[in-house]
Amino acid sequence: MKPRVLLNSKQIELTINRLCFELIENHSDFSSSVILGIQPRGINVSRRIIETLKKLKGIDNVQYGELDITFYRDDFRRRDIPLEATSTKIDFLIEDKNVILVDDVLYTGRTTRAALDALLDFGRPNSVEFLVLIDRRFSRDLPIQANYVGKTIDSIDSEKVIVNWKELHNKDQVLLNNVDKKA
Repeated sequence: MKPRVLLNSKQIELTINRLCFELIENHSDFSSSVILGIQPRGINVSRRIIETLKKLKGIDNVQYGELDITFYRDDFRRRDIPLEATSTKIDFLIEDKNVILVDDVLYTGRTTRAALDALLDFGRPNSVEFLVLIDRRFSRDLPIQANYVGKTIDSIDSEKVIVNWKELHNKDQVLLNNVDKKA
């Protein structure tokens, strides 16, 4: 079965712009806020958010970092193929800051839980918000929801959301693909 396009390039651009305006509305000049992309796929969304904030409002003072959650995952030791850690790049304090965690897809909530655990190793933030490009709303294992959502979809477990970026895949698009688990 052919993958269904959830967001095309133009829709991604409009969605990122809308999310940025929501962030600006709630965080104003970002003087007490930081944005953290969750490794590995959340950094693509977060980098685009940072780039768009600079274009839209000339906001270039946003503290930005990238958070690796590999060793905080609850399935870290349960995989046949070991997970490869990426790097955490946070060169500022998050103590008493308003943290915006960014990821591409919210599915079960387990990645978000791992990110919260990892985040606490860097201090105690004033607040934590969550931004996702795609929210698969009926698939939670944990009671987690995003504060900022690009698009909410209904999907079944045999479907997979694939987020492509022009920097990595030559085209911005979000696809919903039916994955045959028997194969």
